[in-house]
Formats: sequence, C-alpha cells, structure tokens
Amino acid sequence: MPNVTHDPRFAEIIDVAEEATPIAKDFEFIEGPIWHPREGHVTFSDIPANRLYRYTPAAGVTVYREPTGMANGNTYDRQGRMLSCEHATSRVTREEGGELRVLAAGYEGRQLNSPNDIVVAKDGRIFFTDPTYGRREPHGVARPQALDFQGVYRIDTNGALTLLAKDFAQPNGLCRDLEEKHLYVADTERRHIRRFRIEADGSLAGGEVFCESPAPDGLKVDSLGNLYTGGPRGVHVYHRDDGAFLGVIGAPGFCANFCWGGEDYRTMFLTSSRQFLQVRVKVAGMALF
Repeated sequence: MPNVTHDPRFAEIIDVAEEATPIAKDFEFIEGPIWHPREGHVTFSDIPANRLYRYTPAAGVTVYREPTGMANGNTYDRQGRMLSCEHATSRVTREEGGELRVLAAGYEGRQLNSPNDIVVAKDGRIFFTDPTYGRREPHGVARPQALDFQGVYRIDTNGALTLLAKDFAQPNGLCRDLEEKHLYVADTERRHIRRFRIEADGSLAGGEVFCESPAPDGLKVDSLGNLYTGGPRGVHVYHRDDGAFLGVIGAPGFCANFCWGGEDYRTMFLTSSRQFLQVRVKVAGMALF
C-alpha cells in the first residue's frame, strides 16, 4: 500500500516513496509488536491463533509461546520483563523466570472485560485499557460482560489496581507523551484519541479529544513526540503540537499496531491484519526500557 500525504510535514516522517515490505504473511490477526532493545527481536501476538511469535532477521519468525490466553497488547517493564493483555482470560500477566504472574484479573469482585493494550511508566506504574473485544469471536471467547463499563486502569508497584476513567465506548490503544505528563487513549468506536493529564498521584485529569481518527487502535509517540495510531490501510500520523493529521504510512488491510526497532530505531514493524511488515522511516521511535 502506498503512503498517503495529507500535510507537507509528513515528508519529515517518511520518504513518501518508501513503502512497507512483508516479512511474513498468512497469520490470522496480529497485534502487539514490541522490540527488545538489548536482544534485538520483535515479539507479537496472533490473537485468534492463540500464539506469540518472535522475529529476528537471522531466524525469521518462530513461535515464542502457545497458548497465550489469546494475548493482544504487549510491552516490557524497566527490568525487561514482558507484560501481556490476555483476551480469553481477562488477565494482565508478566513473565517472571519462565512463569506467568497475574497482575490483574478483576475489579471490585468482578472479572475484567478483556485487557487490550498496556504501557509501563518510568516509575514502574502500569496503565492498561479494558474494552470488550475479547468477549466476542474471533478475537476472544464469547461470554457475558461482568462489568457495566469499559475503563482505563493503573496498577501500582505494590500491586494495587485503580480505575482511572470509564467514560469510553471502547478504549483501545494507549501511550504516554515524551515527558510522561499525558496519557493518550484511543476510543475506537468514537473514532477519536483523547489526551489525559497524569497527576503526581497517578490519577488522570482532563481527557479532551486530541484528534479524530477513522478507527484508532495501537498508539505510540516517536522521539519528537508526534502521535501515531494503527488504523485502516496503515499507520495514521498526527502532529505533536495540535493533533493535525499528517498522513498515513501505508499497509494492507487493517494495521492494528506497530513498533520501532533496529539499531537506530528507524525501522518500523507493522502488524497489519494477516501480514507482518517493515518500513524505514526518518524519525526514530523510543525504546521501551
């Protein structure tokens, strides 16, 4: 798919002639790619297949873990431990010494909906979204919803779980800004991305719409603070200052998520429906730890 320029500043992000190329195809629906800054690999989820895959240029794509609880979003904490949001089990888990530790599974005695995407702040606090996508097929297990809302949560370093906001239709991707003063949250059904202020105690304030987007999914910021979201036909890019729509880094199908990697963090890896792709960009991404 070709790139689409909407604003001349998009040329600062990517060469408009630089198209994404496939690394591997024929997955079911892939999500949650994360680059390991020390070991140099990308791990990503295939939700319906109930697998985590790992890619290195030397070994290609191999199965990393199966089953996964139909994992969706993944991240690393500051110790390099992988965290995952599991659709089928409604859990947030963390790898520890070859085992999985459950960090969150319920709120006030009721099972979470289906944790979707996750980020870890520099101070170790964890933020995740909890829509209902994992309570329907094919990206989850069909079952009734225990909670009567779809929220965003924080897990403190002592393990305490706090509901931060619940005025969403379907909260999906989320990310922090460069200074970790704000949290962006995609509401896919409402077709916009909101920006919350992160207070000193970890609570959220504000929540105004930062930009409109056709179906925002995974969110990340680059090393300049520009905001990127997965969506139809590629990764949609918005300017850091005012949310102006810059353009689309093209990909086939629905590009649910992406990450940056490589030695210079200027290789973008895309999980786009059934294909795993890569493309070179001009602005580097940020390391997870």
